[in-house]
Amino acid sequence: MIKVNSVDSCLHCLTVSDIPGLIALSDSVGWDYDEPEIHTILSIGTVFGHKDASGTLLSSAAIIPYDDKLTSIGMVIVHPSSQGKGYGRQLMKACMASVSTDTTIMLIATPEGEPMYKTLGFQTVDRIRKFIAERFEPEAPLQNEAKHEFEIGPMEWDDFSRVVELDKAALGSRRSRFLETRMKQASTCLVAKNHSGKVIGYGFAVQGPVNLIAGPIVAENAVMAEHILYKLTQHHTGRVRIDVPDEQAAFHAYLEQNGFTQVSHPPVMIANANSLPRRDGTYWAIGAQIYG
Repeated sequence: MIKVNSVDSCLHCLTVSDIPGLIALSDSVGWDYDEPEIHTILSIGTVFGHKDASGTLLSSAAIIPYDDKLTSIGMVIVHPSSQGKGYGRQLMKACMASVSTDTTIMLIATPEGEPMYKTLGFQTVDRIRKFIAERFEPEAPLQNEAKHEFEIGPMEWDDFSRVVELDKAALGSRRSRFLETRMKQASTCLVAKNHSGKVIGYGFAVQGPVNLIAGPIVAENAVMAEHILYKLTQHHTGRVRIDVPDEQAAFHAYLEQNGFTQVSHPPVMIANANSLPRRDGTYWAIGAQIYG
């Protein structure tokens, strides 16, 4: 427990016992974190939060370290009744102090949080496009995978090490713990293999309380990304969410032509560096905004 300059709250490092409070806090701002997602976050990162004297959770922020001097901050929430007390800044400082100063810190900002992040040294280096479809139904059948010299099938544990390497090239940092935990959480995990059986792409789909979340998706090109998305959602009849890096313009157009609507365009911000780690252009959908 960390005492802060407030007579009615203290900053805590949260545990699994705080999951009900985190779900209630998320609900208070209209977000949809559920128990499986928060379990994943707690298992791979650290979550800070303020509690009042009665133990009620008033705020949260999570920091998730990856393997190669990169970390991501997310789930920055302050209950509407407690906003304006400086909790957000205290949370961010606690997260930032938990990693070395040579670690690149990234986050995807909300409009409300962006001004504060700038005062803490964050700068915008990219943007993400958030898309929602009430149901994903491509207008025409996709061309046969064989024509494009790949085949998509279920991911096996034998594929995992190759998936980690593909993800590292796409993101710019290895994140094996995240991928292993996310793989266990996902409702569908797929890989694309070439005719030699080598894994050349992958995708996860995670069922949340409101949306099926498609991502991460890593693929050699837009056609492969489209096929992976189609297979991830093939038997799903509800809402689908996918968050796509700004650079993937061809994929944006495909989504908009097939029932997706862009609902936000938040900035990717970083501190402790001037740019994101080098990426190879194969990142077509992020796992969720908290994971970068």
